[in-house]
Amino acid sequence: MDGISDHETLRAYYGAVSSLAQRKVIPKLDRHARAFVGLSPFLVMATVNDRGQADASPRGDAPGFVQVLDDTTLLLPDRPGNNRVDSYGNVVANAGVGLIFLVPGIEETLRVNGTARVVTDPALLAQAEAQGKVPKAGLLIEVQEVFFHCAKALKRAKLWDPDRHVARSSFPTLGRIIADQTGACDAAEADARIEEGYRTRLY
Repeated sequence: MDGISDHETLRAYYGAVSSLAQRKVIPKLDRHARAFVGLSPFLVMATVNDRGQADASPRGDAPGFVQVLDDTTLLLPDRPGNNRVDSYGNVVANAGVGLIFLVPGIEETLRVNGTARVVTDPALLAQAEAQGKVPKAGLLIEVQEVFFHCAKALKRAKLWDPDRHVARSSFPTLGRIIADQTGACDAAEADARIEEGYRTRLY
């Protein structure tokens, strides 16, 4: 099977990067990036553990839930989950993170790369209070690269087109999936626990 295993071959195969694509990467959050973060209710965060294994995790809340502390610093608050804390464990081992911010209705995305550390300072985390709850921890992210990504991927996906939305009833519930994959629970009971968590443990 043909393939590519080194950077020089990869670059030769795809050709030179345009000067505009190179120049659009900036080292701080300008007014456009700040505004986009303020509009964004959802992001995907990539991290890598100490064995080089990558992981991507969704994060979401009300628009602007990620705090812009200054031109090179973001605060990403934690919200209650299943206590796996995969991303946090990865950050403790390897500080590098990559974020993709999405805004419903806008097909361009914002990419932010940098380093992160887990913070538990109450005064800092108080800025990210939601529904009367202060997060238990957060990620303080030092921004190194910022750039907007064109809309081609979302246009191809038609992500925001309601006519392309899949009926929820056409796919198994999470409880059913977990029951089938693990054999360790009853699907109806798992769904009931999940729904109860959605009602009472979002914050």
